[in-house]
Amino acid sequence: MIEISKDKSKLNVEFIYAFLTKAYWAKGRTKEDVQKSIDHSLCFGVYLDNEQIGFARVATDYTVFAYIMDVFIDQKYRGNGYSKALMKEITQASELSICKIWMLKTSDAHTLYKQFGFTELGHSDKVMERILL
Repeated sequence: MIEISKDKSKLNVEFIYAFLTKAYWAKGRTKEDVQKSIDHSLCFGVYLDNEQIGFARVATDYTVFAYIMDVFIDQKYRGNGYSKALMKEITQASELSICKIWMLKTSDAHTLYKQFGFTELGHSDKVMERILL
């Protein structure tokens, strides 16, 4: 049985950093970047027998907007429903219950996120971004 916790003191930052340095969406982040992003987000750690096996964070104002980021389950634990349990925990978090706008970006997990009500942008002509590389 897994545990999903919002307690940041339980997070294994080394584990998170090691995973993110290999993830297509986080290449180039420093350990300091990872720590700062944790410090300024609502975080969810996934644990099996007190060992961290997954992570996600939400950048939010706790009122209007919630942006889900850095979602992962360690490769050796995938296929057990843990990512679904994590997404259920995130989308039902009491701190985010009044947020009306939820977003995320993915290149490969559309099937997972669609189960939680996420769709392609309905009005992509209204959404803009600024990416600095």
